[in-house]
Amino acid sequence: MKILICDDHKIVRDGLKQILRQLPGVALIEEAGNGDDALNLLKKEVFDIVLLDISLPGKSGLEILQSVKTKWPSTNVLMLSMHPQEQYAIRALNLGASGYLTKDTASEELLMAVKRVSDGGKYISYSLAESLAIHLDKDKYRQKHELLSCREFEIMIKLANGLSLQVIANELCISDKTVSTYRSRIMEKMDLNKNTELTRYCMENNLI
Repeated sequence: MKILICDDHKIVRDGLKQILRQLPGVALIEEAGNGDDALNLLKKEVFDIVLLDISLPGKSGLEILQSVKTKWPSTNVLMLSMHPQEQYAIRALNLGASGYLTKDTASEELLMAVKRVSDGGKYISYSLAESLAIHLDKDKYRQKHELLSCREFEIMIKLANGLSLQVIANELCISDKTVSTYRSRIMEKMDLNKNTELTRYCMENNLI
């Protein structure tokens, strides 16, 4: 089994490597600190599983997921995130991820998830299964945010959490003007006018 870890924090990558070495049959564990580095490694080596963080500098994990599934559709991607599952999990699974775990997951669950994914299955926790069931029962009001692109969705969550355009720009390594353009698109698609309305929407739909 060949595994690629993509996370922008070295301490996280080191911790994941230590856990994954417990798995029998692991022949290679490579690491990347951002999405572009991960894509370059995928061009050189065939990996069975990519452990991919959603929050990355530059291109988001969801954007990288789309690239991986487009160029290497047989590569399994297991998403890792510090965010609550309901924020990103459904979107990630719809984009082709084989599973979704939060970073506070116990090492035993991570190993179980990797085994399941390596066998060609999908892994979701019990709490995620509940979120999926709730999602299917939601009315059409919630579906507004599903019209957003991956980047728009990511920026919407940051805006709803009260982050300024400058802070968001710094976190995503883009310009303030670009963030402002994204905000305008988000507001238009969501049929909203103010950040407070956006925050209320996200709270009502358990996105923050």
